[in-house]
Amino acid sequence: MSRSKAAPLDYLARWPLRLWLALVTIFLYAPLLTLVVFSFNDSRRNIVWQGFTLDWYGAVFNDSDLLVAFGNSLTIAALSTLISLVLGALVAVACWRFRFPWKPAFEGALALPIVVPEICMGVAMLVFFSRIMAWPADLPWPFSLGAIVIAHISFSFPFVAVIVRARLASFNRELEEAAKDLGASEWRAFMDVLVPHMKPALIAGALLAFTLSLDDFVITFFTAGPDTVTFPVKVYSMVRFSVTPEVNAASTLLIVVTVVLTAIGLRMQGRDIAKMEGGQ
Repeated sequence: MSRSKAAPLDYLARWPLRLWLALVTIFLYAPLLTLVVFSFNDSRRNIVWQGFTLDWYGAVFNDSDLLVAFGNSLTIAALSTLISLVLGALVAVACWRFRFPWKPAFEGALALPIVVPEICMGVAMLVFFSRIMAWPADLPWPFSLGAIVIAHISFSFPFVAVIVRARLASFNRELEEAAKDLGASEWRAFMDVLVPHMKPALIAGALLAFTLSLDDFVITFFTAGPDTVTFPVKVYSMVRFSVTPEVNAASTLLIVVTVVLTAIGLRMQGRDIAKMEGGQ
């Protein structure tokens, strides 16, 4: 039985592209897989494999400073994601629905935190919080994290706004007008018609904002006070001395948290798409 010839657009049926795809996959994921494997290494020397152990994960959960840093990162990420989600969605709706003077300039300024180098954002936040709005250093937790939360919101909400704005481009305005003709108020039409349409973009924006906040090091390094340490900053301080399996175990836990949240978000998006397709 002879094999059928590949169609002009059936790229994956060609072996050079399959090989290229395999090499790219290895290049992207081999370092992460290596880090996960060596987090189970029964040796303090990271590059010498001596055997399997879970002791380094026990060391991570017994390291109170690391747990505090991890709690700080999760709290900052949750707060900045929640506020960025609301702020980004409102800005996207305002730019999509209304016309106002200097709108192109406003939209360009909105994208500025996305394109500005992170080191510049970090220095700018340092100057702002040291000269313009000094954040008190003796506040109780979690108010002591306020400066970092504000900094993370400043670079997270533009990503949410861009994603939601792209989603709104496919919205049929007649649906909202039909809801109002049937007696729905402005608020009910917004919540029952527009928000469900934006939901996949809101989930994607929330995941992106959470991941950006959880992984951020540069801006956090410039805005964190001497008594506030986040997980990336703590891991960096550990790496300065040596890359031990404990660092690998802590990084693996962060990867697991990110992957689980991404899987939950994709599953929620899949349910929404299935409902939309089922309703059509």
